[in-house]
Parts: sequence; structure tokens; C-alpha cells
Amino acid sequence: MGESKRTEKTRVLVVGASGYIGKRIVRACLAEGHETYVLQRPEIGLDVEKVQLLLSFKKLGARVVEGSFSDHQSLVSAVKLVDVVVSAMSGVHFRSHNILVQLKLVEAIKEAGNVKRFLPSEFGMDPPRMGHALPPGRETFDQKMEVRQAIEAAGIPYTYIVGACFAAYFAGNLSQMVTLLPPKEKVNIYGDGNVKVVFADEDDIAKYTAKTLNDPRTLNKTVNIRPPDNVLTQIELVQIWEKLTGKELEKTNIAAKDFLANIEQMEIPHQAGIGHFYHIFYEGCLTDHEVGEDEEASSLYPDVKYKRMDDYLRMFL
Repeated sequence: MGESKRTEKTRVLVVGASGYIGKRIVRACLAEGHETYVLQRPEIGLDVEKVQLLLSFKKLGARVVEGSFSDHQSLVSAVKLVDVVVSAMSGVHFRSHNILVQLKLVEAIKEAGNVKRFLPSEFGMDPPRMGHALPPGRETFDQKMEVRQAIEAAGIPYTYIVGACFAAYFAGNLSQMVTLLPPKEKVNIYGDGNVKVVFADEDDIAKYTAKTLNDPRTLNKTVNIRPPDNVLTQIELVQIWEKLTGKELEKTNIAAKDFLANIEQMEIPHQAGIGHFYHIFYEGCLTDHEVGEDEEASSLYPDVKYKRMDDYLRMFL
């Protein structure tokens, strides 16, 4: 029995499969050897890039299953096909903020009754630690908590994956706002720039997700992505770039009160972004608590050779 169990493939449904993190999770699940299903929603309409992405997943061996959030039965049928459901619905204000749509998924999983694990859309700051967060950015954490409470109330087994800044949004730009590219001359430093932050390549986040979703060690646990070599201060990140380019940037330190000044006058997505940056770079919310080795992805899965930030930044040279 033990032997056949080990060779049996885990069947995984990825919801939000054409999204920013979702598409990486699909590829990582296929690479991990999971039988991978992607949810195709009628809302896709004329979004040609998403349609082509789903077709490309089929080519890689994924199975496309139709389902809609406005059709409960279609969701129940979709989740009945699999052992594990991974949600990668967007939870950022400047894209689409869809976190609570997952409650419909929780209802479907509850009714289907066969799902061995659900991984809701997390992948960022740990929501139970963010009760104090500034509005409107705290909405993200409040809604993620609402989804968690529904999962736990329904008795659905889960894994929550938290804890790192996406490198494309926080590392390539040396953590500057409103750009995704490294600054040429000047760089803003938050406070003294010495607060520890965690950076991770999005492909690595997806690899850890694909490994944890059927791991008995991570059942009903929170897994933190905190690869030790990528726990860096903003100053350290800037220094890596300066070393790569051989050029020193002109630094401006921004005090917390100046960073938060005039926040009320900004557009809502920008206000949310400012709040999140504040918690990460001034308060140190990603690193102000201990994480045991049994709850940290890079120590659970040492076979994932995670990308270090000097390697990551070389792309921009």
C-alpha cells in the first residue's frame, strides 16, 4: 500500500491560473509531477492573452476544467475532480481585488467534501499579525482573515503560505515605489534602511507552493517563505546593486512621518501601497517574529535552489 500511495499523483486545481502568481504555480505543479487542473472561467471573455496562456498549459499537460463563481454547482463539480485546491486570486488594490470571491470556493469545497487541502490566496504578509495595519491597505488582511475563518469553520484542511516580498515588485526597483526598474542616480531609503525584509523570486514561491500542498508536515500550518540569504535590509539590497554596477547611488533617507504625510490625498490603490510599504520597511512586519525551521519553506525544501538577490539583480544590468 505504502508504495502505490507514493507513486499516486496528487490532483491539484489552480484557481486564478492565468494570473501573476497563478501561472507560475501551474508550471511548478506540472514540474513537480502533480496532475494539474486549471479553472477556466467564462469571465475570461475576449482576454486573448489569458486564453492563450490556458491553451499553453494544456500543451504542457494541464487539464482545463470549466467553472464559474456565479455557478455554485460548476465549482462543486470542478473541485470534486481533485485532492487539493490552490487559489491565486489577486489581492492587490492596483490590479483586481478579489479576495472575498474565495468564499464561494470555500462553499464549493465544503459541499464537495473530498478536498484534502485548500491553499487560499496568501503569499504576502501574515494576516493575523496585521490587525493594526493602516487603512485602506488593511482591507487585504481583513479579507484574508475572513477567508481563513470560513475555511477553519468548515473544517477544511489548509496550508497558508506567507512571508515574502515579490522580487519583481520590491527587489528589481530597489524597493522604490511607482517603478519596477532600478533607479539610475538617486534612491529613496526608508528610515535608516536597516530594517530586515524578505525577498523571494516569484518562481521560487510557486515551487515551494507546489511542494507544500501535499506534504503531511504542512497540514493545517502556516508556511513562511524566509530564505536566509534573502533576508536583507533595503541598504543591503542597494549595496548589492551598487557592487554589480560599480556605481554609487545618491541616497535620501525618508522619515516615517514624511513617508505617511498627505496619504489621505492619494488615490486608494496608492494609499494601500504606502501602508504596505510602511509595515514592511519601517515596522519590519516580515521579520519581527521568530519562525521555526519546520515552518520555513527553504529549510523544509532544501532541494529548491532559491534565487539570491545578486543573481536576481543581474537581469537588470
